[in-house]
Amino acid sequence: MKVHIMERRKGMEKGKKKKRFAVPNVFIILFAMIFVCSILSYIVPAGTYEMMELDGRSVVDPDSYHTIEQTPVSLMQMLTSITRGLQESAQIVFFLFIVGGAMAVIQSTGALEAGVGKLAKSLKGKDLIIIPIVLALFGLGGAIFGMCEESVPLVPLFVALCLAMGYDSIVGVAIVMIGGAIGWAGEFMNPFCLQVAQGISELPPLSGMGLRIALFVTMLVVTSLWIMRYARKVKKDPQLSPMYELDKQREDTLDLEHLPKFGGREKAILIVFLLMIVLLVYGVIELGWYMDEICALFLGTSIICAIIGKIGFNRYAEVLGKGMMDLATGALIVGFSKAIVVVLTDGSILHVILHGAASVLGVLPPIFSAIGMYIFQNLLNLVVVSGSGQAALTMPLMAPLADLVDVTRQTAVMALSVGNGLSNVLTPVSGFLMAGLALAKVPWEKWAKWMLPLIGIQFVIGLVFIIIAHVTQYGPF
Repeated sequence: MKVHIMERRKGMEKGKKKKRFAVPNVFIILFAMIFVCSILSYIVPAGTYEMMELDGRSVVDPDSYHTIEQTPVSLMQMLTSITRGLQESAQIVFFLFIVGGAMAVIQSTGALEAGVGKLAKSLKGKDLIIIPIVLALFGLGGAIFGMCEESVPLVPLFVALCLAMGYDSIVGVAIVMIGGAIGWAGEFMNPFCLQVAQGISELPPLSGMGLRIALFVTMLVVTSLWIMRYARKVKKDPQLSPMYELDKQREDTLDLEHLPKFGGREKAILIVFLLMIVLLVYGVIELGWYMDEICALFLGTSIICAIIGKIGFNRYAEVLGKGMMDLATGALIVGFSKAIVVVLTDGSILHVILHGAASVLGVLPPIFSAIGMYIFQNLLNLVVVSGSGQAALTMPLMAPLADLVDVTRQTAVMALSVGNGLSNVLTPVSGFLMAGLALAKVPWEKWAKWMLPLIGIQFVIGLVFIIIAHVTQYGPF
């Protein structure tokens, strides 16, 4: 009897040892952040900066900070912050629904599967080359014209391609989403963040391009090698993928030995889809299109593809509805994440965070001030994910602060760029990331666990370049 009890205890101890830490569900993480921010509104003295107009933009007046009466967030405010967050992020939420539904219709024709399958077959034996090429293309899109949300609808296409080549869905997401993030981190022309920040800092437009390009290339090479190494391992042993079980359950996988028919109708649908991508790029760059116009483009394309593919009215509606339903979780996460900003605003502590950071950085030695700016921008991006929004909030403070602590303004702008770019592909508050993961059907918890080592490497690369910028007095000033 004693032997039996001892063996049972040993078994229980082994079971406990084997039990590993599980990343909390993204909704739990967001609930926790909303709760903590609500509690802080009772503890942190409230304060605010006045806003002022600068070249048509509303920016912080760096000399206007003052304390105000505390506005603690009540239980009702905390709970309603979620619905208010959904309302404030309605454009992204409905963007997800429309694009997801439209893509489901286009994919139901089988044309994309057949086209992607043909491409994967033609690349057999040399398919790894697709990783650095796609990563570079999306990276350049981010660095040159601030490509971000526009790339999200293409995620399912590259997920299907990577699965067909024997990789997993994470590789498909990574080459699109991380490519764009690298572009924003190493931006050298981006009008939505770099040029706004340089304008506020009174720096010459597009100045300091050389070091930015070096940063972009370094991140691109290192990240390409990392993802290629992972892709090779997963192809050799699919069970190493955190998405192994979920990818097996997918309906959108391809059997390269039994590809769907690729006849005239499928070719016509593929041509329409490719023309839509061309029009998407032109519309964003030349016509200033954003989410509403992109949704309209995808919806119109889905109707044309349904007609060519001879999908009936009822079938079209069913597939469109199912595609939207599949993205409900991802869309809700976007609203939950926005609730954090709603609570910080209700509690009047968002500007307190800015003021506190500026006060701390102002008393550090110059090199630590530069590093501190970089760390601060990374952390701030956990709640303010808009590049232009961060520039408007922080640069009116960071530019004059940089002068006071003997850090060049150009270094302060680089800290903003890299901090904003990197954490955008990790934080669950990023609508860009959550939209891409929702379309790819990749849970944030699995993505975060995979992404952490890579983002650690990228963070160190960014830190090295910030130190180089400070030591070389990166300028012109």
